[in-house]
Order: sequence, then structure tokens, then C-alpha cells
Amino acid sequence: MPHHRLDGGEGGVPLILGPSLGTSLRVWEPQLAALTRRHRVLRFDLPGHGGSAPGEAATVGELADLVLRLADAQGWDDFHYAGISLSGAIGAHLALRHPSRVRSLAMVCSSAHFGDPRAWLERAALVREKGTAPLLEGARARWFAGAPSPALLDDLAAADPGSYAACCEALARYDLRADLGRIDRPVLVVAGRADPATPPSHARELADGLPDATLVEIPSAAHLANVDRPEPVTAALEAHLGGPVTGMSVRREVLGDAHVDRAIAATTPFTRDFQDLITRYAWGEVWTRPGLDRRTRSCVTLTALVAHGHLDELAMHVRAALRNGLTPDEIGEVLLQSAIYCGVPAANSAFAVAQRVLREEGR
Repeated sequence: MPHHRLDGGEGGVPLILGPSLGTSLRVWEPQLAALTRRHRVLRFDLPGHGGSAPGEAATVGELADLVLRLADAQGWDDFHYAGISLSGAIGAHLALRHPSRVRSLAMVCSSAHFGDPRAWLERAALVREKGTAPLLEGARARWFAGAPSPALLDDLAAADPGSYAACCEALARYDLRADLGRIDRPVLVVAGRADPATPPSHARELADGLPDATLVEIPSAAHLANVDRPEPVTAALEAHLGGPVTGMSVRREVLGDAHVDRAIAATTPFTRDFQDLITRYAWGEVWTRPGLDRRTRSCVTLTALVAHGHLDELAMHVRAALRNGLTPDEIGEVLLQSAIYCGVPAANSAFAVAQRVLREEGR
């Protein structure tokens, strides 16, 4: 099983992020805070990279099988997927061979084929003989149009030579040009206009061949466009995955459309500014912060409402807690804890409200 890391709330929409050849899962750190607001994000390391044990997968398909094992271990029947370079190819293979598993695909600085296979076989032979040190200077120029990331260059220096070479050999065998028209998932194609490894012509070939593709070209970005120009790449990914997170979108996800629609319908000129304050600051600034997942925020909110005796708000947030993944037993534990620190009478009233809401919700 490849080394991997999970970030974001447990109730978030599954999203798998794959790194480029020679880097580790930290290549996605510039996008992590934004993507974990709505998604449960799984990042993984290729064999012999980052924290993964050495391994010599012979084809892109075998690397894709490793990704499916990770998804299966999480119990994810399907997921969104975004991959850089080689991992973009892995995603294309998944969308082609396992379409029911992939909700959408993003290919960042990737391709349907990666040039002359002989060049990849020559690189594999060089690395097997001398390790990855001879690649460092070339990677610096190939990966970054702006300031290089020392940490990502360290990843390349530390990569297992046999595993890296096997990935090169897998790229030499990869050619999906004839099959692009069979990929029926929505695909975001991101190109760095200063990318010498997979130049914009590769991205345009993808976009022209895929039935449902959106092409975004990023100026002043090389092969690691998401590191060179994180803001436009993040914005493109957010739009592709369902739009950027806003206060209103989070408010609807947590409280439900019916409640929010009633609140909007009841808004008057007198209360309009207050409703805007709630949406922009409570939901758009605090509930979207990545430091706590939504389950934890629900626990904190329930406790605060018990302490202040805000029972109408408590009923609303018991429903929200269910939407955020808390079980009735967990809600009961929060209220029991509140009895010690907020007072038994306050908790007694809270239990009565929560029991009524749970009964109404069929829980």
C-alpha cells in the first residue's frame, strides 16, 4: 500500500491527489487548504518516493491499481481525482478502465503520451546506474518558471533509483491518444505555458480528444504549475470540482437547503445586513477554516448553545450535526459533557430539544 495522508473532514467528498514523478505528496500543499474545505483529500506517494516503500510498477495501469487499493481501503466507491504529470496519466487510465469509480478527473501538466519512449528508457538506465543526482539541475529548470522549491528537489534526490526508473519505463509504454474519445468523465486539463516537459500542445491534444474537457493554460508556469502559480490552479480546480467554497454554499451544506431558503425568504430590509453578516463571517470565514473539521465544529457549536441556553439555535444545530456526520450517540455525549461544564439544568433542556429533533429526523 503506498504511503498516503488524509486531510479534511471525514464527511467531505472523496478526492484523490496524485504527485508528479520525482516529487512527494507535499507537491499539493499549495492547494490543500482550499480543497479540504469541502473534500476528504487523500494524497499518496508513488513507489519509492516520499514515504512509500520501493516498488517497480511496470505500467501506468499497475500504478492505477495501487490508487484503487487506497480508495478501497477508505471504503470509497467513487471519488474525484487530480494528478500532476505521471499521476495525471494514472487518472486518465482510471477514467478509461474504471469509469464508475471516477466522478471527475483533473490532469495537471500531463499528456496522452510523453514523447519519444527512447528518452524515458535512457533516463531509466541513467538513474539505475547513477541514481537521481544527475537529474537535479534539469529538474530545477523543467519544474519551475519561478523560484524553485528546495523541498521538492530534495524529494527527487531522495527517490529510490529503481522505483523512479520503473516509473520512467511505465511512461515509455504509455500512449492513450487512440482512447481519449472513450473517456466520458468531465476532465479539467491544466497546462503551464512555460512547461518544457508537457508543453501546451500536449494539453490541447488532450482537450481536443476528450469528449468533456475544459482547458486552462497558466502563464509563467512550468511543469509544476500548481507550485509556480498556485492561485490560478487552485481556482481552476475549485471551479471544476463544484465551484469555490462560499459562505452560502457552506451554510447550505451544513444547515440544508430548506432551512436556508426559509431564512432567505424571511429576510426583510431591516434584517438583510444581519443575514449577510452571518453568511459572510460565520459561514464564509469561520466554518470554512481548515483547522477543524465540520464534525468538531458541530461539537463546539452545540456546547456553546447549551451554555447560553439558545434552544432554538440548538435544534437547528442538532440537525446540522447529523448532516456533518455525528451520530445520535455522539450528540448525546456532547450534551452529557456539557452537563458538567455548563450546568445540569441547561443540559436537561438541551436533551429535551435534541430528543425531539432526533425523533423528527427518524433517528
